[in-house]
Amino acid sequence: MTLSTTIQSTLLRHNQAITTALQAAVRKAEEGQSHTLHAYYGQMQYHLGWVDTQLTPIQSNPGKLMRPSLLLLAYETAGAWGLRDETASENNEHLRRALPAAAALELTHNFTLIHDDIEDGDAERRHRPTLWKQWGIPQALNTGDGMFALARLTLWGVLDEGVGGITAARLGAALDHACLVLAEGQYLDISFEQRLDISVTMYTDMIWRKTGALMACAAEMGALLGTQDEKTIESLRRFGEAMGVAFQVRDDILGVWATAAELGKTSAGDVYRRKKSLPILHALEHASTHDQTVLREVYTQETPLTSEQVGQVLAIFAQTKTRAYCSDFLAQQCKAAHEALASVPHYHTTISARARGDMETLVHFVEETGRS
Repeated sequence: MTLSTTIQSTLLRHNQAITTALQAAVRKAEEGQSHTLHAYYGQMQYHLGWVDTQLTPIQSNPGKLMRPSLLLLAYETAGAWGLRDETASENNEHLRRALPAAAALELTHNFTLIHDDIEDGDAERRHRPTLWKQWGIPQALNTGDGMFALARLTLWGVLDEGVGGITAARLGAALDHACLVLAEGQYLDISFEQRLDISVTMYTDMIWRKTGALMACAAEMGALLGTQDEKTIESLRRFGEAMGVAFQVRDDILGVWATAAELGKTSAGDVYRRKKSLPILHALEHASTHDQTVLREVYTQETPLTSEQVGQVLAIFAQTKTRAYCSDFLAQQCKAAHEALASVPHYHTTISARARGDMETLVHFVEETGRS
Protein backbone atom coordinates (compact mmCIF):
# COMPACT_ATOMS: atom_id res chain seq x y z
CA MET A 1 0.00 0.00 0.00
CA THR A 2 1.44 3.39 -0.99
CA LEU A 3 1.72 6.33 1.40
CA SER A 4 -0.85 8.21 -0.71
CA THR A 5 -3.33 5.34 -0.36
CA THR A 6 -2.65 5.11 3.36
CA ILE A 7 -3.27 8.82 3.95
CA GLN A 8 -6.51 8.63 1.98
CA SER A 9 -7.64 5.76 4.19
CA THR A 10 -6.66 7.73 7.30
CA LEU A 11 -8.53 10.86 6.29
CA LEU A 12 -11.60 9.02 5.01
CA ARG A 13 -12.04 6.76 8.04
CA HIS A 14 -14.29 9.17 9.96
CA ASN A 15 -15.58 11.22 7.02
CA GLN A 16 -19.05 9.69 6.96
CA ALA A 17 -19.58 10.22 10.68
CA ILE A 18 -18.40 13.84 10.40
CA THR A 19 -20.58 14.55 7.35
CA THR A 20 -23.63 13.06 9.05
CA ALA A 21 -23.04 15.26 12.11
CA LEU A 22 -22.62 18.34 9.92
CA GLN A 23 -25.82 17.65 7.99
CA ALA A 24 -27.73 17.07 11.22
CA ALA A 25 -26.51 20.44 12.56
CA VAL A 26 -27.67 22.34 9.48
CA ARG A 27 -31.00 20.49 9.36
CA LYS A 28 -31.63 21.25 13.02
CA ALA A 29 -31.04 24.96 12.43
CA GLU A 30 -33.40 25.01 9.43
CA GLU A 31 -36.07 22.86 11.07
CA GLY A 32 -39.30 24.75 11.67
CA GLN A 33 -38.15 27.83 9.73
CA SER A 34 -40.34 29.40 7.08
CA HIS A 35 -39.83 28.48 3.42
CA THR A 36 -38.34 31.93 2.81
CA LEU A 37 -35.22 30.85 4.68
CA HIS A 38 -34.71 27.71 2.61
CA ALA A 39 -32.30 29.50 0.27
CA TYR A 40 -30.32 30.88 3.21
CA TYR A 41 -29.55 27.44 4.56
CA GLY A 42 -29.17 26.27 0.97
CA GLN A 43 -26.24 28.68 0.60
CA MET A 44 -24.56 27.05 3.57
CA GLN A 45 -25.14 23.65 2.00
CA TYR A 46 -23.79 24.89 -1.33
CA HIS A 47 -20.55 26.03 0.27
CA LEU A 48 -20.27 22.71 2.09
CA GLY A 49 -20.60 20.88 -1.25
CA TRP A 50 -23.98 19.25 -0.72
CA VAL A 51 -26.13 21.09 -3.31
CA ASP A 52 -25.63 22.88 -6.62
CA THR A 53 -26.48 26.48 -7.48
CA GLN A 54 -30.14 25.48 -7.85
CA LEU A 55 -29.93 23.98 -4.32
CA THR A 56 -30.43 20.50 -5.77
CA PRO A 57 -28.57 17.75 -3.88
CA ILE A 58 -25.36 16.59 -5.58
CA GLN A 59 -22.25 14.56 -4.91
CA SER A 60 -19.47 17.14 -4.74
CA ASN A 61 -16.08 17.59 -3.10
CA PRO A 62 -16.63 18.59 0.54
CA GLY A 63 -12.91 18.98 1.19
CA LYS A 64 -10.58 16.78 3.22
CA LEU A 65 -12.29 17.37 6.59
CA MET A 66 -8.77 17.50 8.01
CA ARG A 67 -9.54 19.42 11.20
CA PRO A 68 -12.50 17.38 12.46
CA SER A 69 -10.64 14.19 11.51
CA LEU A 70 -7.68 15.35 13.62
CA LEU A 71 -10.06 16.10 16.49
CA LEU A 72 -11.49 12.58 16.38
CA LEU A 73 -8.04 10.98 16.07
CA ALA A 74 -6.82 12.97 19.07
CA TYR A 75 -9.93 11.91 20.99
CA GLU A 76 -9.24 8.26 20.24
CA THR A 77 -5.50 8.56 20.90
CA ALA A 78 -6.27 10.13 24.29
CA GLY A 79 -8.31 7.12 25.32
CA ALA A 80 -11.80 8.12 24.14
CA TRP A 81 -12.91 8.81 27.73
CA GLY A 82 -11.93 5.48 29.20
CA LEU A 83 -13.06 3.33 26.29
CA ARG A 84 -12.00 -0.29 26.60
CA ASP A 85 -11.68 -2.79 23.78
CA GLU A 86 -14.54 -4.86 25.07
CA THR A 87 -16.85 -1.82 25.05
CA ALA A 88 -15.87 -0.63 21.58
CA SER A 89 -18.59 -0.99 18.98
CA GLU A 90 -18.13 -1.70 15.32
CA ASN A 91 -20.40 1.19 14.31
CA ASN A 92 -18.17 3.85 15.90
CA GLU A 93 -20.63 4.48 18.72
CA HIS A 94 -17.72 5.77 20.81
CA LEU A 95 -17.44 8.80 18.52
CA ARG A 96 -20.81 10.24 19.63
CA ARG A 97 -19.21 12.08 22.54
CA ALA A 98 -16.88 13.98 20.19
CA LEU A 99 -18.94 14.45 17.00
CA PRO A 100 -20.69 17.72 18.02
CA ALA A 101 -17.27 19.29 18.58
CA ALA A 102 -15.95 17.88 15.30
CA ALA A 103 -18.92 19.33 13.40
CA ALA A 104 -18.53 22.67 15.20
CA LEU A 105 -14.86 22.84 14.24
CA GLU A 106 -15.56 22.12 10.57
CA LEU A 107 -18.34 24.73 10.48
CA THR A 108 -15.92 27.23 12.02
CA HIS A 109 -13.29 26.40 9.41
CA ASN A 110 -15.81 26.86 6.60
CA PHE A 111 -17.02 30.18 7.97
CA THR A 112 -13.42 31.41 7.69
CA LEU A 113 -13.20 30.08 4.11
CA ILE A 114 -16.32 32.01 3.08
CA HIS A 115 -14.82 35.23 4.44
CA ASP A 116 -11.35 34.44 3.03
CA ASP A 117 -12.81 34.03 -0.47
CA ILE A 118 -14.33 37.49 -0.21
CA GLU A 119 -11.19 39.09 1.19
CA ASP A 120 -8.94 37.44 -1.40
CA GLY A 121 -11.34 37.97 -4.31
CA ASP A 122 -11.27 34.26 -5.15
CA ALA A 123 -13.95 33.39 -7.70
CA GLU A 124 -13.63 29.60 -7.41
CA ARG A 125 -13.24 27.04 -4.65
CA ARG A 126 -13.03 23.31 -5.42
CA HIS A 127 -13.76 24.03 -9.07
CA ARG A 128 -17.08 25.80 -8.37
CA PRO A 129 -18.04 29.48 -8.03
CA THR A 130 -17.45 30.73 -4.52
CA LEU A 131 -20.40 31.79 -2.40
CA TRP A 132 -19.85 35.52 -2.91
CA LYS A 133 -19.41 35.05 -6.66
CA GLN A 134 -22.71 33.20 -6.89
CA TRP A 135 -24.89 35.23 -4.48
CA GLY A 136 -22.98 38.47 -3.90
CA ILE A 137 -20.76 39.74 -1.10
CA PRO A 138 -23.53 40.87 1.33
CA GLN A 139 -25.29 37.50 1.30
CA ALA A 140 -21.99 35.60 1.50
CA LEU A 141 -20.90 37.65 4.52
CA ASN A 142 -24.22 36.98 6.19
CA THR A 143 -24.05 33.27 5.45
CA GLY A 144 -20.54 33.13 6.88
CA ASP A 145 -21.70 34.92 10.02
CA GLY A 146 -24.59 32.49 10.35
CA MET A 147 -22.26 29.53 9.96
CA PHE A 148 -20.04 30.92 12.74
CA ALA A 149 -23.06 31.19 15.06
CA LEU A 150 -24.23 27.71 14.06
CA ALA A 151 -20.79 26.33 14.88
CA ARG A 152 -21.04 27.59 18.44
CA LEU A 153 -24.59 26.27 18.85
CA THR A 154 -23.51 22.90 17.48
CA LEU A 155 -20.65 22.68 19.97
CA TRP A 156 -23.05 22.70 22.91
CA GLY A 157 -24.40 19.40 21.64
CA VAL A 158 -21.59 17.77 23.62
CA LEU A 159 -23.72 18.35 26.72
CA ASP A 160 -26.36 16.03 25.28
CA GLU A 161 -23.67 13.36 24.87
CA GLY A 162 -22.71 13.34 28.53
CA VAL A 163 -19.82 15.81 28.48
CA GLY A 164 -19.60 17.74 31.76
CA GLY A 165 -20.17 21.48 31.93
CA ILE A 166 -16.57 22.33 32.86
CA THR A 167 -15.20 20.37 29.91
CA ALA A 168 -17.78 21.93 27.58
CA ALA A 169 -16.75 25.39 28.77
CA ARG A 170 -13.10 24.56 28.11
CA LEU A 171 -14.03 23.40 24.62
CA GLY A 172 -15.84 26.69 23.96
CA ALA A 173 -12.93 28.73 25.29
CA ALA A 174 -10.44 26.80 23.15
CA LEU A 175 -12.52 27.38 20.01
CA ASP A 176 -13.06 31.07 20.76
CA HIS A 177 -9.37 31.61 21.39
CA ALA A 178 -8.46 29.82 18.16
CA CYS A 179 -10.90 32.02 16.20
CA LEU A 180 -9.32 35.16 17.65
CA VAL A 181 -5.78 34.00 16.86
CA LEU A 182 -6.86 32.94 13.36
CA ALA A 183 -8.34 36.41 12.76
CA GLU A 184 -5.05 37.92 13.91
CA GLY A 185 -3.28 35.76 11.34
CA GLN A 186 -5.66 36.86 8.60
CA TYR A 187 -5.05 40.50 9.53
CA LEU A 188 -1.31 39.97 9.23
CA ASP A 189 -1.68 38.09 5.94
CA ILE A 190 -3.76 40.88 4.38
CA SER A 191 -1.42 43.58 5.71
CA PHE A 192 1.57 41.76 4.16
CA GLU A 193 0.08 41.72 0.64
CA GLN A 194 1.51 45.05 -0.49
CA ARG A 195 4.82 44.73 1.34
CA LEU A 196 8.16 43.16 0.46
CA ASP A 197 9.83 43.86 3.79
CA ILE A 198 8.31 40.80 5.44
CA SER A 199 10.87 38.66 7.23
CA VAL A 200 10.77 34.87 7.50
CA THR A 201 10.13 35.30 11.22
CA MET A 202 7.13 37.55 10.55
CA TYR A 203 5.79 35.07 8.02
CA THR A 204 6.12 32.06 10.31
CA ASP A 205 4.35 33.98 13.08
CA MET A 206 1.53 34.71 10.65
CA ILE A 207 1.09 31.10 9.46
CA TRP A 208 1.25 29.86 13.05
CA ARG A 209 -1.78 32.04 13.72
CA LYS A 210 -3.61 31.48 10.44
CA THR A 211 -3.13 27.72 10.04
CA GLY A 212 -1.54 26.42 13.22
CA ALA A 213 -4.11 27.79 15.66
CA LEU A 214 -7.15 25.88 14.38
CA MET A 215 -5.20 22.63 13.94
CA ALA A 216 -3.89 23.00 17.49
CA CYS A 217 -7.43 23.65 18.63
CA ALA A 218 -8.66 20.52 16.85
CA ALA A 219 -6.17 18.28 18.62
CA GLU A 220 -6.71 20.03 21.96
CA MET A 221 -10.50 19.71 21.77
CA GLY A 222 -10.22 16.02 20.89
CA ALA A 223 -7.88 15.47 23.84
CA LEU A 224 -10.19 17.35 26.22
CA LEU A 225 -13.04 15.06 25.18
CA GLY A 226 -10.89 11.96 25.53
CA THR A 227 -9.13 12.42 28.85
CA GLN A 228 -8.60 14.57 31.92
CA ASP A 229 -4.84 14.08 31.81
CA GLU A 230 -3.35 17.54 31.28
CA LYS A 231 -0.06 16.21 29.88
CA THR A 232 -1.93 14.37 27.16
CA ILE A 233 -4.04 17.43 26.35
CA GLU A 234 -0.99 19.70 26.09
CA SER A 235 1.03 17.20 24.04
CA LEU A 236 -1.76 16.74 21.52
CA ARG A 237 -2.27 20.50 21.28
CA ARG A 238 1.42 20.86 20.41
CA PHE A 239 1.08 18.10 17.84
CA GLY A 240 -1.75 19.96 16.12
CA GLU A 241 0.12 23.25 16.14
CA ALA A 242 3.22 21.71 14.54
CA MET A 243 1.13 19.94 11.93
CA GLY A 244 -0.76 23.13 11.06
CA VAL A 245 2.49 24.96 10.32
CA ALA A 246 3.94 21.90 8.55
CA PHE A 247 0.97 21.60 6.18
CA GLN A 248 1.33 25.27 5.21
CA VAL A 249 5.07 24.97 4.57
CA ARG A 250 4.42 21.82 2.56
CA ASP A 251 1.95 23.76 0.43
CA ASP A 252 4.55 26.52 0.01
CA ILE A 253 7.09 23.99 -1.25
CA LEU A 254 4.64 22.31 -3.62
CA GLY A 255 3.44 25.70 -4.88
CA VAL A 256 6.91 26.36 -6.29
CA TRP A 257 8.62 23.04 -7.00
CA ALA A 258 5.92 20.43 -7.57
CA THR A 259 5.40 19.34 -11.16
CA ALA A 260 2.14 20.17 -12.90
CA ALA A 261 1.16 16.48 -12.68
CA GLU A 262 1.78 16.36 -8.92
CA LEU A 263 0.05 19.64 -8.20
CA GLY A 264 -2.85 19.43 -10.62
CA LYS A 265 -2.17 23.00 -11.71
CA THR A 266 0.58 25.20 -13.16
CA SER A 267 4.10 24.31 -12.09
CA ALA A 268 5.70 27.18 -10.10
CA GLY A 269 2.18 28.57 -9.78
CA ASP A 270 2.98 30.49 -6.59
CA VAL A 271 5.73 32.33 -8.46
CA TYR A 272 3.42 33.21 -11.34
CA ARG A 273 0.90 34.50 -8.78
CA ARG A 274 3.69 36.28 -6.90
CA LYS A 275 2.51 34.72 -3.69
CA LYS A 276 4.56 35.89 -0.72
CA SER A 277 5.19 32.45 0.71
CA LEU A 278 8.22 31.11 2.58
CA PRO A 279 10.46 30.58 -0.51
CA ILE A 280 10.39 34.18 -1.76
CA LEU A 281 10.81 35.60 1.74
CA HIS A 282 13.84 33.40 2.42
CA ALA A 283 15.35 34.32 -0.96
CA LEU A 284 14.86 38.04 -0.32
CA GLU A 285 16.76 37.71 2.96
CA HIS A 286 19.68 35.75 1.48
CA ALA A 287 20.05 36.87 -2.15
CA SER A 288 22.73 39.26 -3.39
CA THR A 289 21.86 42.93 -3.63
CA HIS A 290 21.42 42.60 -7.40
CA ASP A 291 19.17 39.55 -7.09
CA GLN A 292 17.12 41.23 -4.36
CA THR A 293 16.48 44.07 -6.80
CA VAL A 294 15.41 41.59 -9.48
CA LEU A 295 13.00 39.86 -7.08
CA ARG A 296 11.49 43.15 -5.92
CA GLU A 297 10.95 44.33 -9.48
CA VAL A 298 9.37 41.04 -10.53
CA TYR A 299 7.09 40.87 -7.51
CA THR A 300 5.87 44.47 -7.87
CA GLN A 301 5.32 44.73 -11.62
CA GLU A 302 1.71 45.12 -12.71
CA THR A 303 1.85 42.89 -15.79
CA PRO A 304 1.79 39.06 -15.62
CA LEU A 305 5.14 37.31 -15.30
CA THR A 306 6.72 35.69 -18.31
CA SER A 307 8.18 32.20 -18.21
CA GLU A 308 11.63 33.80 -18.48
CA GLN A 309 11.02 35.88 -15.38
CA VAL A 310 9.78 32.83 -13.49
CA GLY A 311 12.98 31.08 -14.56
CA GLN A 312 14.97 34.00 -13.13
CA VAL A 313 13.18 33.70 -9.81
CA LEU A 314 13.74 29.93 -9.66
CA ALA A 315 17.43 30.44 -10.44
CA ILE A 316 17.72 32.86 -7.52
CA PHE A 317 15.95 30.32 -5.31
CA ALA A 318 18.61 27.79 -6.35
CA GLN A 319 21.47 30.19 -5.61
CA THR A 320 20.10 30.96 -2.14
CA LYS A 321 19.48 27.25 -1.40
CA THR A 322 15.90 28.19 -0.67
CA ARG A 323 14.42 24.77 -1.33
CA ALA A 324 16.83 23.15 1.11
CA TYR A 325 15.93 25.75 3.72
CA CYS A 326 12.19 25.14 3.26
CA SER A 327 12.67 21.37 3.43
CA ASP A 328 14.70 21.74 6.64
CA PHE A 329 12.02 24.01 8.11
CA LEU A 330 9.37 21.41 7.26
CA ALA A 331 11.49 18.65 8.80
CA GLN A 332 11.78 20.63 12.04
CA GLN A 333 7.99 20.99 12.26
CA CYS A 334 7.50 17.28 11.57
CA LYS A 335 10.08 16.44 14.21
CA ALA A 336 8.20 18.62 16.70
CA ALA A 337 4.98 16.76 15.80
CA HIS A 338 6.67 13.36 16.26
CA GLU A 339 8.06 14.42 19.64
CA ALA A 340 4.73 15.78 20.82
CA LEU A 341 2.96 12.55 19.89
CA ALA A 342 5.69 10.45 21.49
CA SER A 343 5.10 12.27 24.79
CA VAL A 344 1.42 11.22 24.86
CA PRO A 345 0.92 8.37 27.34
CA HIS A 346 -0.14 5.11 25.70
CA TYR A 347 -3.73 4.06 26.22
CA HIS A 348 -3.69 0.32 25.61
CA THR A 349 -6.67 -0.21 23.36
CA THR A 350 -6.79 -1.10 19.69
CA ILE A 351 -8.69 2.10 18.90
CA SER A 352 -6.11 4.30 20.60
CA ALA A 353 -3.22 2.44 18.96
CA ARG A 354 -4.80 2.74 15.53
CA ALA A 355 -5.47 6.45 15.96
CA ARG A 356 -1.90 7.06 17.11
CA GLY A 357 -0.69 5.21 14.02
CA ASP A 358 -2.94 7.34 11.83
CA MET A 359 -1.48 10.50 13.35
CA GLU A 360 2.03 9.23 12.63
CA THR A 361 0.89 8.58 9.06
CA LEU A 362 -0.17 12.23 8.76
CA VAL A 363 3.31 13.35 9.76
CA HIS A 364 5.02 10.94 7.35
CA PHE A 365 2.73 12.08 4.54
CA VAL A 366 3.67 15.74 5.07
CA GLU A 367 7.37 14.84 5.33
CA GLU A 368 7.43 12.74 2.15
CA THR A 369 5.26 14.91 -0.09
CA GLY A 370 7.09 18.07 1.00
CA ARG A 371 10.47 16.45 0.24
CA SER A 372 9.61 15.03 -3.19
